[in-house]
Amino acid sequence: MTRLSAKRPRLSPRTRVWLSLLLAGFLGYLLAVGIGVVNRPPLVVGQDAAVQGAQARATLQSNPGTFLDIQPVNGQYDTLLVVYSGGLVRPQAYEWLGTALAGQGVRTVVPAFPLDLAVTGIGRADALIKQFGAGKRVILAGHSLGGAMAAQYAKDHRAQLAGLILMGAYPAGNVSLRDLPGAPLPVLSLLAQNDKVAAETDVRDGLNRLPTTTTRLTVINGAVHAFFGRYGPQKGDGLPTVTRAEAEAQTVGEIRGFLDGLPGR
Repeated sequence: MTRLSAKRPRLSPRTRVWLSLLLAGFLGYLLAVGIGVVNRPPLVVGQDAAVQGAQARATLQSNPGTFLDIQPVNGQYDTLLVVYSGGLVRPQAYEWLGTALAGQGVRTVVPAFPLDLAVTGIGRADALIKQFGAGKRVILAGHSLGGAMAAQYAKDHRAQLAGLILMGAYPAGNVSLRDLPGAPLPVLSLLAQNDKVAAETDVRDGLNRLPTTTTRLTVINGAVHAFFGRYGPQKGDGLPTVTRAEAEAQTVGEIRGFLDGLPGR
């Protein structure tokens, strides 16, 4: 019995050239993205952290792990703020925030993560809290992906924290901070009004997984996702209708009010 074999359609030379070019372009794009992820910009202190009337000094530390340390100039603090940065964002993007809060007795530490992705080290706060948080109020904050990872950490370490701050962020769908042992965790959720990265519907939906009685949602008027950190515009983000300085002033004011309302001050 003769077996008939289907003939494969033959591509024209011109089509082969176009396919080769498309494949080369795609591979080049993947290579560029991979290089950008692996080769992170240098971690630089004080490059873009100017805040009027600041009373802070910032240093880069290497133990425990690499982290940015922003302290009041007199070295005295009653509150430790641990900040988890957004995805692919360098720690120095949040130096401005620690600088702005230092005058209120807040020491801010921003850990560096492998590839600048907090998902690679959700437990990084452990060693920092152990080393700098004894006898202090400990607040965990996170921006974007860092906020989701901060919520994950808070879920498993409620007893170590006095509060949680989410900036353009919300807990993952399988993470709930409701009904945790002990008193409900105070949470400040900051929503940038023109944020197109962390959509308003997602941030508001995330409230369903945060404590009912101790969570406060505040809208930063006219702000965008990238205004929580100083790292420049972000692809896919909205357009601001206020200046960065105005958005930062409102952000700092809301965080100060949140901290002042917590026990221990």
